[in-house]
Amino acid sequence: MLTGGASGYAAIHSRVRVMYSELLAPQDGASLRDTADLNSLLESLKNTVYGPYLNRVEDKELTPRRAVSEIKSRTADIYLTVIHSAPARTRPVLIQLFRHFEIDNLKAVLRGIMTNSSWERVRDTLFPLGSLTLIPAQQMLEAGNVEAAVTLISATPYYDTISHAMKRYADEQSLFPLEVALDLDYWRKLWTTVKQLPGQDRTQALRIIGPLLDMNNLMWAMRYRVYHRLSEEEIINYTLPFGYHMRDEDIRAIAAGANIARVIERLYPGISNVEALLQEPEQGLPKLELQLQRFVRRQFNSVFTGYPFHIGLPLALVALSEFEIQDLTVLIEAKSAHMPNEKFTPYLLMGTNPDNIAT
Repeated sequence: MLTGGASGYAAIHSRVRVMYSELLAPQDGASLRDTADLNSLLESLKNTVYGPYLNRVEDKELTPRRAVSEIKSRTADIYLTVIHSAPARTRPVLIQLFRHFEIDNLKAVLRGIMTNSSWERVRDTLFPLGSLTLIPAQQMLEAGNVEAAVTLISATPYYDTISHAMKRYADEQSLFPLEVALDLDYWRKLWTTVKQLPGQDRTQALRIIGPLLDMNNLMWAMRYRVYHRLSEEEIINYTLPFGYHMRDEDIRAIAAGANIARVIERLYPGISNVEALLQEPEQGLPKLELQLQRFVRRQFNSVFTGYPFHIGLPLALVALSEFEIQDLTVLIEAKSAHMPNEKFTPYLLMGTNPDNIAT
């Protein structure tokens, strides 16, 4: 008879293992990458676990944007499965992790308002949250302005955060302060929720959420310094003062102009060519981010080789599923643009061994 932590994961363990086995293998990724065009790619995807999602749309309506929207439903279903199956004490972490999709949806709606976009155009960019959604996206868009849209989310966890940033929005007429406030609040809440877990669950959740937080915080700091040339004070204000392996002094060092490569080499042993990549940031930073993603992807796959009865496995599964959707989105967009393989392959994770972090 299962006891302790194992008993709480008896129901979810087998489901997670099955869904993990259904993730695309490196050879699947290579095969999809080498398809002749978008139609061939979509037909190949219909022979995978994504088939039921793509098949519910008529071929003539399966535009690249619609195809991406449909395959995202697979990740949504994985989240919903693990949320409903996980021990009650761990569900707040899974739900809060899932909320980053709603943050992205909220940003997309606000951008749609700013650009006077139609609901039909915005709708297909939104992540399918299903029953877990908290925001009335269509009503917000149709409100016609940001101020009116924000009043429609007064009963959600996002209202206080976004309302506090509205003065800067009014002064600058830019969504940047709203988006930064939402991102920082999301990660603070997720980190707090993880820290509240007991014992092994807390340790294992930190193994997954920690690297994601560090990677996001590092990329923010680098983008703010390299792309946007923000001041030291602004970089510190727009990043998080805590992390898993990344320290507050690392962020402050980057903000003050320290050598970014030294920070990365300490945090991510094996990441290469950082100095060269930073010389051409427009192309180099996306490639560097991909290396970081490969690094954490390897860590997430390693979770499945140890003791299985903890929250780390479901968290690793949903994170790996998101990486897979990211790759499929790149593929769909590249094939729809008739892009040659050598142009988009450097921006893919799939087709590479998860234990190999080389570029």
